[in-house]
Amino acid sequence: MDMATSNSPGRICRRSFLLLAATAGLTACASGGRVPPGSERVAEAERVRRLAGARSTSVTLVAATAEVDLGGVQVHTWAYGGQLPGREIRVRRGDVLKVELTNQLPEPTSIHWHGIALRNDMDGVPGLTQSDIGAGTTFTYEFAVPDAGTYFFHPHSGVQLDRGLYAPLIVEDPDDGADYDTELVIVLDDWLDGVDRTPDAVLDELKKNGMGGMPGMDHGSMPGMSMPKSELLGGDAGDVTYPHVLANGRTFRDPQAVEAKEGQRVRLRLINAAADTAFRVGVPGARLRVTHTDGFPSRPQEADVVLLGMGERLDAVVTVPAGSVPVLALAEGRDQYAQVVLRNPDVPAKPAEDAQVKQLVGLPVLMATSLRAADRVALPDKQPDVVHDLVLDGPGDKYTWTINGKVYDPNDGLPVEQGQHVRLKFDNKSRMFHPMHLHGHTFQVRADGNSGPRKDTVLVLPGRSVEVDFAADNPGQWLAHCHNVYHGEAGMMSVVSYVE
Repeated sequence: MDMATSNSPGRICRRSFLLLAATAGLTACASGGRVPPGSERVAEAERVRRLAGARSTSVTLVAATAEVDLGGVQVHTWAYGGQLPGREIRVRRGDVLKVELTNQLPEPTSIHWHGIALRNDMDGVPGLTQSDIGAGTTFTYEFAVPDAGTYFFHPHSGVQLDRGLYAPLIVEDPDDGADYDTELVIVLDDWLDGVDRTPDAVLDELKKNGMGGMPGMDHGSMPGMSMPKSELLGGDAGDVTYPHVLANGRTFRDPQAVEAKEGQRVRLRLINAAADTAFRVGVPGARLRVTHTDGFPSRPQEADVVLLGMGERLDAVVTVPAGSVPVLALAEGRDQYAQVVLRNPDVPAKPAEDAQVKQLVGLPVLMATSLRAADRVALPDKQPDVVHDLVLDGPGDKYTWTINGKVYDPNDGLPVEQGQHVRLKFDNKSRMFHPMHLHGHTFQVRADGNSGPRKDTVLVLPGRSVEVDFAADNPGQWLAHCHNVYHGEAGMMSVVSYVE
């Protein structure tokens, strides 16, 4: 097959994206058009994923307004089941997951299963893969879960992710467990909802005023704070300032404490669910042995501190030192941190001290792009059949963020065909980093010509380019977008479009 190159999205059969309200499917195009989410090809791919005798797990979720305690800070927000994060869903590789979502919010919602290579009509993107789940209605997601790993779920409706609507999804691998004794899931977040404004108000002001600032604020900052900057991230570290950052729904002043004995090996499953904040994570006095990124195993690598952009996940094993120690999450460029305390049962829980925080700031940082995929999950090293350039830029006038000079249009697509080896080339022309996330697939990062880690979300720094390869083996229509929720909602999204 000849390699094709595309420098901008192609418009392919607009009528394939007319939603059918009754079925939440998409109408089919004539021959040569898009493969719609409700197509037989999508159904067939799901049948192949479903293993004979697979276990089925059923879960009910309610999305509703809630009063939540962030650790001495009471907020009114939106959440799953009234708690933050929402209740963890834990299944095994190969299971069929069935989730019934009841929407008791005042507006439509959805659920995106971040990182899962699932069937396209269950991916949770209104206007692309399904209809909105209206207020007062119920929708059932059902799909096979093919890959083990650390994942999470959240809405793909406006800026709802920047409220309390997120929770871990852990897919267990029966072959895991030989190199650790116990697990700890830590979900990181930045928080403003219910404190001084809502995420919708933030987005409205950004679109109204651009980066000129918010009412009563200097360039979008809280009084006494400046906009976040980061040498590590190559420039701006965020567009919004936050009163709090959280670990498992708690501020640093009142952290979660988890019992852990000296010498115990703890597998940390780290999830960055933040809307606008990257985090440095480390444990003072102990090194991390990084084993997975975005759910997929990597060659183990030792690190003092790891960096997670929005939407990234990372697994690392830490051997608990003497006493009680914090797992620290430093908000990059923000002079804020969150923590979870590993508490020795014989020693009182002790939150982080300033010296420990400062120590972490000065340590080397491992970024996930420097990892290498474990041999068993590495993609074949071969030339791509098709290459798509995605030029990232912004903010334009009135806070527009673009891919290839365009804001998101679900009727535009980057065409691929089933069975192709596809390369995406992210080229960041802006002054801010972008965590670029591809739905429905896991790609392999090409690092300096070598094979890097398997991931679904990759940081693209200002003025830099990143190439990723993936196998086109999951038909449908899939978002590729920046996981800064404000960038995405302001236009930085495109569609990887399977065509006949």
